[in-house]
Amino acid sequence: MTHWLIAPVVLPAMLAPFIVLAARYHIGIQRVFSIAGVLALIAIAAGLVWGAADGTILLYLLGDWAAPFGIVLVGDRLSTMMVLLTAVLALFVLIYAVASGWDDRGRHFHALFQFQLMGIMGAFLTGDLFNLFVFFEVLLIASYGLMIHAGGDARLRAGVQYVLFNLIGSTLFLFALGAIYAETGTLNMADLANRVALIGPEGTVGIRVAAVLLLLVFAIKAAVVPLHFWLPSSYAEAPAPVAALFAIMTKVGAYAIIRVYTMIFPPGLETTAGLHEQWLLPAALISLAIGMIGVLAAKRLDRLAAFSVIGSMGMVMISISLFSPEGIAAALYYIVHSTLAGAALFLISDLVRTGRGNLILTPQQPVAGAALTAGLFFVGAIAMAGLPPLSGFLGKLLVLDAAFGTDLMVWIWVIVLGSSLVSILGFARAGSILFWKAQSVAPSQDAPVVKTPSTMSYVAVGGLIALLAAHTVFAGQVHGFTTGIATQLFEPGPYISTVLETEGKLSKPVEDH
Repeated sequence: MTHWLIAPVVLPAMLAPFIVLAARYHIGIQRVFSIAGVLALIAIAAGLVWGAADGTILLYLLGDWAAPFGIVLVGDRLSTMMVLLTAVLALFVLIYAVASGWDDRGRHFHALFQFQLMGIMGAFLTGDLFNLFVFFEVLLIASYGLMIHAGGDARLRAGVQYVLFNLIGSTLFLFALGAIYAETGTLNMADLANRVALIGPEGTVGIRVAAVLLLLVFAIKAAVVPLHFWLPSSYAEAPAPVAALFAIMTKVGAYAIIRVYTMIFPPGLETTAGLHEQWLLPAALISLAIGMIGVLAAKRLDRLAAFSVIGSMGMVMISISLFSPEGIAAALYYIVHSTLAGAALFLISDLVRTGRGNLILTPQQPVAGAALTAGLFFVGAIAMAGLPPLSGFLGKLLVLDAAFGTDLMVWIWVIVLGSSLVSILGFARAGSILFWKAQSVAPSQDAPVVKTPSTMSYVAVGGLIALLAAHTVFAGQVHGFTTGIATQLFEPGPYISTVLETEGKLSKPVEDH
């Protein structure tokens, strides 16, 4: 048992109240502790990835209570990779929030930011469905506070819509948990994997209903059509650093689908036969198409970025819905890419807002700092559209390769390639309006007063772009790692035995790895 596994949850949970109680009136102190905490999270997450890289299952028993009776945190290759991705993303988002002054436009930004990290980290590390629900609720509360940070009627309306949709998801989640517990008597994921596999054909109705409800809940979190309506307005109206952090939020839904539907309800399980390809894959294809059509039709840059998130989640879910080792490996590679690219687009949108005064896609006067902002937008658009040479292109190739030979291969290839063309047109249209046609607009005395974004704002966005470049350069190593994750997911025996066979280990000295 390793105590380091609980650190990504405990550290932000302790920092948040400290910031509120001891530094609520000192923004400088808040910034120092918040950034220091995220740097510590990156170091801890890197250590956890290193410890789980060889296939070791890391385990922490809260209160030293054995599973399935106690609460457990489990770290395998998948969960530790997602924890590291979240911590790295949080660092650049936080740097941007500080550099742009967004954190000082309202109250308690840094405390809410830390609570948000706590919820995300807990969702990735928990080994229990009920605690997954608990961490989802922590996410909901913190994200609502962040979404309405700095106020405004439009932001408040979008925040209320966001909360209502997610409360519906929370209600469905509780119904699903009740049905699962009534059928199996447990909510521990490893224990559920064993008990669900023993359910005979005559007792499948209740557990199948629960599996469908869970899929709906996770689809809401992942913004899969037709449960995506909350995302465009919510992400577009949120402060830019918050929207950038929210790029990982939809991945929590994707992570939950991967975890639950490879361990508890695997594709070969008769109880849930047909659920994956008959429900999830068509919804994913439609999500990709609608997302990229939204990119082409968007009238504001922030909504273009929001629809690109929906499209990228469609791509991720297409690969996940194949439920093959190749599909999961491709999906995980694309998850890293789309998280970084989506966050970069939201921050670039804020650079445009700062240097232009608004995000309406109509020809206006040139953006302040146009050359550097245009360069970052160009690279971010290439990444999100999936053009070579960046990782989006490689990710799409991996998804297409994973779909090769499947029953719906033609549909997948046509929609993926067609949506790529549509997204290219959408990003090209936006870029030409913002940076090319602006050169022909005559100066106006009524134009709003704008300023050039700070150097550190460009550094934060440039850091995300650099990570995308590294994700491309080291694509072979990253894909090799995600292939190892997929192999581990489809062979859950070590995970289950590590979580459940703990009675003999409790009398041994606790070792830190």
